[in-house]
Amino acid sequence: MTLVSLFINWDVSPELISLGGFSIRYYGLLFALAFVCGYKVEEKMFKSEGLSQQWLDKLWIYVAVATVIGARLGHCFFYDWAYYSAHPFEIILPVRFQPEFRFTGYQGLASHGAAIGIIAGLWYYSKKVSRKSIFWILDRAVIPIALAGFFIRMGNLMNSEIVGLPTDLPWGFRFVHSGMPDPMTPRHPAQLYEAICYLICFAVLMHLYWKTKAKDRQGFLFGMFLVLIFTARFVIEFVKENQEEFENAMTLNMGQWLSIPFVLIGIYMIWRSGRQLKIENAKLKK
Repeated sequence: MTLVSLFINWDVSPELISLGGFSIRYYGLLFALAFVCGYKVEEKMFKSEGLSQQWLDKLWIYVAVATVIGARLGHCFFYDWAYYSAHPFEIILPVRFQPEFRFTGYQGLASHGAAIGIIAGLWYYSKKVSRKSIFWILDRAVIPIALAGFFIRMGNLMNSEIVGLPTDLPWGFRFVHSGMPDPMTPRHPAQLYEAICYLICFAVLMHLYWKTKAKDRQGFLFGMFLVLIFTARFVIEFVKENQEEFENAMTLNMGQWLSIPFVLIGIYMIWRSGRQLKIENAKLKK
């Protein structure tokens, strides 16, 4: 048996249901599942700490709004500002006016923008709702967010978008609906790589939260999340097609450059949480 026979023909329609001009896409369903499952995970955590349901409900409103706004603005500013600077209404409207009017949905979403939006939203939440340190809520929010990342990347797989570079490895995918000029060329399933890494990150953070005292070290779980997620993103970008043409002239692509600050912040947060723990322990011994 040759390796070619092992390649996977990914001939999956991105639409789950299509009725006339109305359709439900797998991506939308998985995006919704990300919030439902994330809510359930967070609910269990809040109950274990005796926190109020009202806090939980407000938290997920803030996260949902911040995710969508941040992801949308991130794509428009980081990846396609040349277009959106000339079509500002399309930043906030799920349509295209040129070359003809059509409903597109919010197809341009960037995970780095989502991360910035979530951090900003949780900062506001910490000021208006919890009245606790922002790191307290970040430590608890990043765990279900890692799980949400898994669902969203699976949605990208169902959309045949964010595809990898050509490969001769036996698990290469032929993305029939990718819109690439060579759809029958086997490629790295980069979306699947990221989805698996995010699921592993979720499992690690869940273990640290439930089986260790990591949640008592403010900023530690947040730091671990940043290091794990964005290190995975940085590495996988090496086998991923660039999202925009301007990236072809870059040594590292936009996704990698945007990942570096998050990894460095994560390392700092891990170090900071350890330093604070030593200071607190020293005070207790006095």
